[in-house]
Amino acid sequence: MAALPAAGATVPAVDPAIVQRHDAALERLLRLQVTDTASPWRGAYSDDYGLYMPGSASAILETGISAFLYPRSKHHRAGTLVGRLRLAAEYLERAQSPEGDISLPITNFNSPPDTAFVTHGVATAACLARRGGERELFGMLEPLLRRFGGALACGGVHTPNHRWVVSAALAQIHELLPDPAYSRRIDQWLAEGIDIDSDGQYTERSTGVYNPIVDRCLTVIAVKHKRPGLLDPVRRNLDSMLYLVHPSGEVVTEISHRQDQYGRATMGNYWFALRYLAQHDGDGRYAALARRLEPQSASLAALMEYPELAQPGAAPAALPENYEKLFPELGVARIRRGERSITLILGGNSRFVTYRRGEAVVNAVRFASAFFGQGQFVPARGEKRGGEYHFRQSLEAGYYQPLDPPRVVRAGEWASTRTNRRRTEVCRLEQSAIVTELPSGLRIRLRAQGTDQVPVAVEIGLREGGELHGASPAPHAENAWILERGHATYRLGSDALRIGPGLAQHRYTQVRGAAPKLPGCSLYLCGYTPFDHTLEITDL
Repeated sequence: MAALPAAGATVPAVDPAIVQRHDAALERLLRLQVTDTASPWRGAYSDDYGLYMPGSASAILETGISAFLYPRSKHHRAGTLVGRLRLAAEYLERAQSPEGDISLPITNFNSPPDTAFVTHGVATAACLARRGGERELFGMLEPLLRRFGGALACGGVHTPNHRWVVSAALAQIHELLPDPAYSRRIDQWLAEGIDIDSDGQYTERSTGVYNPIVDRCLTVIAVKHKRPGLLDPVRRNLDSMLYLVHPSGEVVTEISHRQDQYGRATMGNYWFALRYLAQHDGDGRYAALARRLEPQSASLAALMEYPELAQPGAAPAALPENYEKLFPELGVARIRRGERSITLILGGNSRFVTYRRGEAVVNAVRFASAFFGQGQFVPARGEKRGGEYHFRQSLEAGYYQPLDPPRVVRAGEWASTRTNRRRTEVCRLEQSAIVTELPSGLRIRLRAQGTDQVPVAVEIGLREGGELHGASPAPHAENAWILERGHATYRLGSDALRIGPGLAQHRYTQVRGAAPKLPGCSLYLCGYTPFDHTLEITDL
């Protein structure tokens, strides 16, 4: 066993509220943990589907050992806790494959990346145990870490962020149990360079899930593997995120290439990187945002592993709250006016406008025409001209003549013959949108013209839980409403929006070829081509 320091290592002073929240979290984990000696799952706990994730045991180890060692925790030196920690460690030993990896039962098996995620918590627990001179606790984790390290030093990955997840795990193990193989593997991954673009986003653009994971991993590698240059991409990503956060603390997820796209997420998981760089750089903006996140997101284990986080840092500075910022590489424009937050997706996305005032949220504005089943408005690109944002899409469809010269068309060959057929009765449709910022909101002019009498439906998707007034129910659709005339009001909490004027030349809301209705409440405006309608979304 690696040599351990004497017990009684210095621990940082931590806000009692953080300790109380940590203790409550540990108590919840212990209630969930399986302790039945006859169960193959003993030491872990199940999710809502009855699946046992190895990460559950890692969470018990990290949360439990930090509480055990922190003097102001109610679980400090609790003898009964050691047995529960041992159960968690033994579960992970049983969960390891012959190669030393664990599996994520919902998708990945014998998985080095998921092993790395589990390692993060186990290695933090081991680090704290070693610093605290706890031989028994460190001893139950050392064999795990050695097998994890062996697997990670040669294992592969699935996605870009996994490279940094694996490297951070190896950096943590290498600090405790040095092995040249770990260092070589980290350097192999780092030799590929950090995948961050000119707008400060990593390849996956996952603002809700993987951005903060990458930021944390790069920070850990920078500290534990002595690579301070890795803090630069973290800064660039955090700087980018300052303009991709709504007043409520939620983040813009429309740009994500991963499972968090269009989901709800906050800056909570960025706390560690924000706090570390606020201290390291003396950056008051990071300090201000980290302070906001601290009540729910600060980690006792992280504060103990990185005690510099608990030191007084830079004075909080003002965060950007009044701006219009273009992200050219992302193809996104962001407008923030205090409590009003607007995102424009400048190409390749039907949800080209989102709008929110406090809790009142328009998840998307989009429209579709019943044009040969292909009329969902998805602008190829948008651009700013003067004070307006312009979006455009051109569509074309026609009918196919007999093959000339004729030949037999067998089953399955129709599609391949289209390029050899003459098209006639060709129809065209030009669709466009112009978005203009108003002092109190947005003006959106929507047009579709070329082929006449094509039904058009505009959908305004609203966050669930609010109250909508001024509209009538749409037929054959759930939670769908038509704004026939005038203006509708939408209210959630203390915030409200005014939307309109309405249009109801027909009531066909889910036109053929449109994307499926958005989740939640949808407000529709309906007309025919040539279509030219201007609506406004403004704060009330």
